Amino acid sequence: MGYLISETTREEREKIVAEALGNIEASCDGCATGLADRYQEYIDGKKELRQINMEFNARYIKADEEMPGRQSSCPMG
Repeated sequence: MGYLISETTREEREKIVAEALGNIEASCDGCATGLADRYQEYIDGKKELRQINMEFNARYIKADEEMPGRQSSCPMG
């Protein structure tokens, strides 16, 4: 089974996201806020996982460039 939208059904994409995220409620407080929502466009068939992940990572790269020495607010990271 692939992960591309063209290779999966909505139900399969929901399962892929659920399995990848695991039990996000057990994550450190605040770190997982909105994590499941980030992948809704993949589930809906609007964006591929790769595109969503690249957009997410680009925000951190830009933030790091703007704020040298910036540290993660998550105590687990």
